[in-house]
Amino acid sequence: MSEYLQRMAVYNRWMNDKLFAKANELSAEALCEDRGAFFSSILGTLNHIMVADLFWLSRFAFNKDCRETLAALADFPRPASLRDILIDDFSELTAAREKLDTLILDFSQKWTDELLAEPIRYRNTAGVKQERSLGPLLQHFFNHQTHHRGQVTTLLFQAGVDPGPTDLLVMMMEETK
Repeated sequence: MSEYLQRMAVYNRWMNDKLFAKANELSAEALCEDRGAFFSSILGTLNHIMVADLFWLSRFAFNKDCRETLAALADFPRPASLRDILIDDFSELTAAREKLDTLILDFSQKWTDELLAEPIRYRNTAGVKQERSLGPLLQHFFNHQTHHRGQVTTLLFQAGVDPGPTDLLVMMMEETK
């Protein structure tokens, strides 16, 4: 499982680099335009992905074996809700995303099958106590990112920007070139 999840960390970085580069082709107004999406705009959806990532990474950091690697979370804003707009300037959001993706990649290098089997105890956003192994939680973490990046690709198409291929297979083919 660790190899699969490490590949997903690489895919996360690859896709974010692509989507942020494409979104950068738009004006600030176009990025903030309400397009009827669940998080309203391209900027709102990209912020939501970061907020959810920060929530999950903070939960993972409570595990003693993850804490040191995730210490750099202290450098990021603390979201209060899943709808927070943490950073409304696109260039600042891009820099923060790059920094967070580097942290995720660094964290992924620590994953072993033993660590992925360890329980993570946390409270969900409703305050209910939860406990699950790190591995399945990371599967959710990456699936959530993919889901919302899919929404961003639709929003980019609506704005007249073609994000290009987004499949994991495309990344894998690029790696073999």
